[in-house]
Amino acid sequence: MLELERLGFGYPGRGWLFRDVSLRVAAGTATAVLGPNGRGKTTLVRCAAGLLAPREGVVRSDGAVGYVPQARGGAFAYRAVDMVVMGRTRLLGVFATPGRADRTAALEAMGRVGIGHLAERRFPTLSGGEQQLVLIARAIAAECPTLVLDEPCAALDLQNQARVLRLLRRLVGEGLAVLLTTHHPDHALALADAVVLMVAPRDVRAGPARDLLTDGALSELYGVEVRTITYREGDAERRAVVTPFAAEPGAVSAGPLRFRTDPGPDVAR
Repeated sequence: MLELERLGFGYPGRGWLFRDVSLRVAAGTATAVLGPNGRGKTTLVRCAAGLLAPREGVVRSDGAVGYVPQARGGAFAYRAVDMVVMGRTRLLGVFATPGRADRTAALEAMGRVGIGHLAERRFPTLSGGEQQLVLIARAIAAECPTLVLDEPCAALDLQNQARVLRLLRRLVGEGLAVLLTTHHPDHALALADAVVLMVAPRDVRAGPARDLLTDGALSELYGVEVRTITYREGDAERRAVVTPFAAEPGAVSAGPLRFRTDPGPDVAR
């Protein structure tokens, strides 16, 4: 469990990034933080993870919080398994070094994430998606009941985005509490039980995803027309985002959006 009560953060002389943010991420649930660039999403989750001290408010958790940054390569050519073993350091004594049990735990975490075969690969040689999974495995190896992730799907192709989202959905199903930032409302629709919309420094809205991820709220948040469509995935009914990028700012498209299921006559077969 992770709880933020009336959290506020701002840099001296630059005003507030956000104020009065309250939310609770229970075990077995996911909360997604959405907002335009520069609105304070990363700062908020870094405060939640204990990496930054808020100017006001309180952060509470019922155990250690694992933080997963965006994967950006690495200056040192550590093996992937060594990167994951680093997550075990919080469980060691002051002068202790990782042992066989820590390596076993790291390999188990990599297997859980589905990257056991990458254990001996050098971290900088991995793809962006593989690096992101290594960082998630490192947080899992730390045995934290809560995971905080900053843009876990940033710069990933569609296949790797789906891979990471499936993993996070599985971890939530196993009882972890997950808080993440994302620039993709679709990801929040697919994963999140609750969302945080960072509209303005004094307008941060937190609540159930089904209530807040509306066409109007998303259009206001991003300053561009946003629409959601409903589709079926097996027996489940889901929603996805459609943005008519060709529309002029402030314009509202007339009539319903239309979709075709065939590729059309101009698409090569």
